[in-house]
Amino acid sequence: MVTGTNFGRFGSGQAVRRIEDRPLVSGAGRFTDDESLHGEIHLVFLRSPHAHARIVSIDTAAALALPGVVAVLTGEDLEAAGLRRLGVALPFKKPDGSPLAAPARPVLAVGTVGFAGEAVAAIIAESVGIARDAADLVEVEYEELPAVIGLAAAAAPDAPQVWPQGNVVAETRYGDRAAAEAAFAEAAHVVGLDLTNQRLAPVSMEPRVVLAAYDAASDRITLRMSTQMPSGARDQLCNEVLGLPTEKVRVLVGDVGGGFGMKTGLYPEDAVVAFAARKLGRPVKWAATRVEDFLSALHGRDTESKVEMALDADGRVLALRVRTLANMGAYTRAAGVAIQLLIGPWVSTSVYDIGCIDFQFTALLTNTAPTGPYRGAGRPEAIYIIERLMDAAARKLGLDPAELRRRNLIDPARMPYTNAMGQTYDSGRFEQVMDQGLKLADWDGFAARAAETAKSGKLRGRGIATFLEWTGGNVFEERVTVAVKGDGEIEIYATTQAMGQGIATSYAQLAVDVFGVPLERIRIVLGDSDRGSGFGSAGSRSLFTAGSAVKVASDKTVATAKELAAEALEAAAVDLEYTEGAFRIAGTDRAVGLFELAARQPEGRIFIDSTSSVSGPTWPNGCHICEVEIDPDTGEIGIASYVSVNDAGRVVNPLIVEGQIAGGAAQGLGQALFEAVVYDLESGQPLSASFMDYAMPRADMVAAYTTALDQSIPCQTNPLGVKGVGELGTIGATPALVNAVADALARGGKTAAADRLQMPLTPPRVWAALQ
Repeated sequence: MVTGTNFGRFGSGQAVRRIEDRPLVSGAGRFTDDESLHGEIHLVFLRSPHAHARIVSIDTAAALALPGVVAVLTGEDLEAAGLRRLGVALPFKKPDGSPLAAPARPVLAVGTVGFAGEAVAAIIAESVGIARDAADLVEVEYEELPAVIGLAAAAAPDAPQVWPQGNVVAETRYGDRAAAEAAFAEAAHVVGLDLTNQRLAPVSMEPRVVLAAYDAASDRITLRMSTQMPSGARDQLCNEVLGLPTEKVRVLVGDVGGGFGMKTGLYPEDAVVAFAARKLGRPVKWAATRVEDFLSALHGRDTESKVEMALDADGRVLALRVRTLANMGAYTRAAGVAIQLLIGPWVSTSVYDIGCIDFQFTALLTNTAPTGPYRGAGRPEAIYIIERLMDAAARKLGLDPAELRRRNLIDPARMPYTNAMGQTYDSGRFEQVMDQGLKLADWDGFAARAAETAKSGKLRGRGIATFLEWTGGNVFEERVTVAVKGDGEIEIYATTQAMGQGIATSYAQLAVDVFGVPLERIRIVLGDSDRGSGFGSAGSRSLFTAGSAVKVASDKTVATAKELAAEALEAAAVDLEYTEGAFRIAGTDRAVGLFELAARQPEGRIFIDSTSSVSGPTWPNGCHICEVEIDPDTGEIGIASYVSVNDAGRVVNPLIVEGQIAGGAAQGLGQALFEAVVYDLESGQPLSASFMDYAMPRADMVAAYTTALDQSIPCQTNPLGVKGVGELGTIGATPALVNAVADALARGGKTAAADRLQMPLTPPRVWAALQ
């Protein structure tokens, strides 16, 4: 570590402004659609208007005859050329014990279409306009088939079949069913709810974009993409679709305008663009329209759950029972199945000491767009369930919701604590965090605020969520390279991916800690699969895995440089001290600068290639408290205040962490209040495929927003002591707000309506509940 540095104000723990922002706010950012290549042609997809249909024929003759059209591709063309289908292989079982079963997805529809918006043909032309005109000339004859849309319909014994092997993809069961039945039988109190986590569209600022180029001399494809996982996209393309060695594909990623889980892995459209560039020998670009992303980008959530909780006379939880149906869409993604059948269940008991569980999670196919990762990925669904149950139980027992939680929180003396799903929490002082949240929100002063609100004829309610989440994707190894250059720059390459979360700034701060040089000397490079392979950024893993790897690699670099300095100064390495970018012989004025030392090396640099690991996931947690005011005449909800106290372990950059929590909370509030992807249950037509029909959260929706960080509980599984934070706000916001609305209804004498409350809490829905 550096001693006596003058650059500590740029190091970890400081609220350094993001180094990424200047080019973005000045319009100098480079997104994929900003890139163009000589000879570039453009691809447009023709998409199915039907939710489920057999493709009788596709006639491309008229489209091919249009001047400027280069090619028209169909699914049969691609399969004849050897492109494979995207399948899913996971060790889950169906209810009868047979292996998981789901249709492999062709990159363009073959034989049938499974949802409205599935791509059936790709038209490549000299301009986007010509390609769109040509798409209108492609004649597709369909034979409509029965479609199944809703989860209850898909689970029915006589449901239309999405594919011949049935609608059930897989099912998981956890816990001890007999023990749970016994606990429910002896319980003093039982509460039960039917809860829906509606389907969401990620709607990142930047839609999906792919630009592919093929170099015949090297037989290599270069993909410029907007993705969170450069290596993952490359590996899927090569291994699962094209059957090419991974060295034949390079993925480059520039600025990414948001991902939220939606830009993980490979999309079928990506593979079509890559194939077209290789086949035609010209660069091919596809930029999704906003409607296309609504129709065919991965959606999130979409679960329906029947849940029950058994409690003793004192309000301690005896058992938790969950029965969840999860909508996979017409085709499954491995991550989508795992999120609902494994990852969400991991956190279902949250911060509470609940030893007896009985869980059943069933993944179902429907004729809708596929679902997959979306900010929080399974954890919001699970935490929503337990937090709604906690408030319902508090109402039934006549207890303060905070007091009921207090009676069930895990004692910090039991850390590390293994929950009923076998997951081990390394650290956490949940009551300490809750007490801070209650104080910050002035929990005890609520009655006075409610009385003041009543003077205006409105109802006031408060909601609390005390919770944790799991982060890391269970991929704990990261590779980082460090190059100290003779020209005065330290270049650090990591295989995670920036997408607006500020990781380049955080990595640079960690490097300042070690190197003791000005922040502007550090250059963070990301997004090039040729320079390093790794999992990418998902599951709030970037800082605690790659950030830890940056520190390890930087320490190795200084250690290596110290040996070189010892040679240069003709001294023993143990006699050297490193301060502010220079090695000095202790007690003398003899020194050599780090960059001077690098310039003396044969390659003009000191280079370290380092791979390191952390020992496990992180378990960030928090207490989020929301107060709302409801106009009973209209059902309109106003968020009077939102307060959160968050345990993110050690904080590298408070400005970034607070921004992540606030941004995440905005998405969670958006789900609670506005957002829902809706399909017509008869035709399977999407009814919310644009911003005309899909409402988004706004910057002015919270009257007062306060965030606090508790850094007194460092994580024990990584050398930085940090905990993932990118999804924490999303997970806490949704139940905190819904609980606040339910509380307002209950205080207004509508307890049954409070327990029946479902998202999104649109004014008509809230007004109806009040009636």
